[in-house]
Amino acid sequence: MAPLLQAAVDETTAALAPLAERMRPRTLDEMVGQRRLLAPNSALRRAVEAGRVHSMVLWGPPGCGKTTLALLLARYANAEFRAISAVLSGLPEVRQVLSEAQARFEAGTRTVLFVDEVHRFNKAQQDAFLPHIERGSILFVGATTENPSFELNSALLSRCRVHVLEAVDAQDITAALKRALQDDGRGLGGNGILVSDANLGLIAQAADGDVRRGLTLLEIAAELAGGEGGQVTEATLTQVLADRSRRFDKQGEQFYDQISALHKSVRSSNPDAALYWLCRMLDGGCDPVYLARRLTRMAVEDIGLADPRALQMAIDAWDTFERLGSPEGELALAQLTLYLAATAKSNAAYVAYKAARADVDEFGTAEVPLHLRNAPTRLMKELGYAQGYQYDHETEGGVALDQTGFPDTLGERVYYEPVPRGMELKLKEKLDALRAARRKARGEE
Repeated sequence: MAPLLQAAVDETTAALAPLAERMRPRTLDEMVGQRRLLAPNSALRRAVEAGRVHSMVLWGPPGCGKTTLALLLARYANAEFRAISAVLSGLPEVRQVLSEAQARFEAGTRTVLFVDEVHRFNKAQQDAFLPHIERGSILFVGATTENPSFELNSALLSRCRVHVLEAVDAQDITAALKRALQDDGRGLGGNGILVSDANLGLIAQAADGDVRRGLTLLEIAAELAGGEGGQVTEATLTQVLADRSRRFDKQGEQFYDQISALHKSVRSSNPDAALYWLCRMLDGGCDPVYLARRLTRMAVEDIGLADPRALQMAIDAWDTFERLGSPEGELALAQLTLYLAATAKSNAAYVAYKAARADVDEFGTAEVPLHLRNAPTRLMKELGYAQGYQYDHETEGGVALDQTGFPDTLGERVYYEPVPRGMELKLKEKLDALRAARRKARGEE
């Protein structure tokens, strides 16, 4: 294709690209957010500006600048940039890209290989990069929204430095939106679109830390405003921002971070924080039935016998949601969350259960003492089954204090230690007295 024709095609293609792509930063100074990572005297910034880049993994939420930073790494290092996606690329394509990078390396040109969503590659695919990283034929830049500690091979992580990128705050996103409105060449500056600072702030908030999303929303709003000379009004934004769901990955780290925050807020008796995290998860699209199950677990794990009503309330809230559905049934989950967070807490039953399970694992199939066995046949009676058993209801005080309930190989054990809170306060008083009486009856005191 003739050079002039190619230039015309390139210009047309660039004009057709989305606003977010056209406004992609071309220098480090144009990037918004990431002040900690890219501060003027930071180690990474100095390395990039000097062209001394290293293989790395960029970990951060969508739209925080991972792809842009990879492009800038190649630009500052005068290196060839190649990008593949772990969603779209298989091992044959990976090998082809690596072969081409090796050829460029032998010719004296470095390659920045950007691997988007690298956590989706399996072990064999991740291992394919290792020798090329070691030889230096590629500068590997992996991008992931998931915790690299869990999703990437230790061999790959040992050859890369992990840089954590943060969600971009609304103020920085607003700055990016203003730049797009003022840029005549790449942005909307030539269209004369008018957007008030207040409405830009609404778009930035709706972007929820994602610069790309913010620019996309601005572009849609500009189109709805009627083209050249149009004004983005509150009515315009009502249409554009109809779907304002927050970032939430139902199978990713954010999911587990948020359910952890909900559980720990309940445990810390902070009903306001617990309700906030419940609403965050519902807003993000979490299955309410999953939340009902987790809240029920909290009722038995963190509240237990300090308030036995909590478990029944959890079952009732779960059943109410199943009957009413969403959104009405979500109020039952909210009510349950508030109650669980506000009521008395105890994990004594949970601790006791784990201790008993540990003894079962350690001591195996310990024999049931003869006095605790039933004796429905003559042979069993002759063998000593049920011999010496004391029927508690016929003993003084209703408890056979000197009668053991454990296998002889274990001896008496104490697993359950009620806490002095809620209804367990009464249980503690009773069990402390009863256990002391058992020890006295067995001659241990």
